[in-house]
Amino acid sequence: MRATRQRMTTVDAEEFFDFQPCSSADLPAPGPLLENLAAAVIEILLGVREVQQIARFVTEPLFDLLTERALVARRERARQRQREVPGFAIGSVRACHAADGVVEGAVVVRSAARTRAVAIRLEGLDGRWRATAIRVL
Repeated sequence: MRATRQRMTTVDAEEFFDFQPCSSADLPAPGPLLENLAAAVIEILLGVREVQQIARFVTEPLFDLLTERALVARRERARQRQREVPGFAIGSVRACHAADGVVEGAVVVRSAARTRAVAIRLEGLDGRWRATAIRVL
């Protein structure tokens, strides 16, 4: 007797191949990733780091948004003929577990001119943390 093969619907295929959420217990501590992502995002916006370097840690919509912002920042630096890159230091890192598999964090970034906060939402997807939202305040 021959087994019949069922066709997967588009909805089933999207759910099957889309990112699969995972529990916070299965993931490493989010603090180091929050700190590294905040520094990388600041460097991207300063024009000294390529967005591709953090592609594996962010979702596709966030990657596209960062790519746009980096392009705008790079054009502005070129228009103003800025060559010097301001230094910055990472201050405190705070993480709040909003739900299982979801962390919302804030990282303080200090430079000589100002202090900013970088807000990051991490979600456990496919066995690792991925940033789904990043805002520099």
